[in-house]
Amino acid sequence: MLVLDGGGVSHLAVRSTQAAAIITVFRREGLWPPIVPGVVLVECLSGRPDLDARTNQFLKTCDVEIVLSAARARRGAYLRGSARRGSAVDAVVVATAEPGGTVYGGDVDDLRSLAGHATGVIVEQA
Repeated sequence: MLVLDGGGVSHLAVRSTQAAAIITVFRREGLWPPIVPGVVLVECLSGRPDLDARTNQFLKTCDVEIVLSAARARRGAYLRGSARRGSAVDAVVVATAEPGGTVYGGDVDDLRSLAGHATGVIVEQA
């Protein structure tokens, strides 16, 4: 399973040969479509349709999870408390990737700290 944070969405939403190559690798490895927790939209969107058009188009290729369960929120809180760093959004992203998933994101220091307290989560730099 592949989970994107705001940096991952922003990086892959850009129409570039690098982003296309990364998506191709994810598809080949059976990691596509990625999961994007709904709370990540707060990080990667501006709220302005003209500025968000490309990102919204990209998000149509993802599985956006709108509902955040209480269990996942509690798990994210536990990870954040254990790591003593990272945002609530980062904690939800890592909790979503459990167990054994990959997070593709921007703030890898915080994500890796959170993943250090998670079950089998790998973090890749966007």
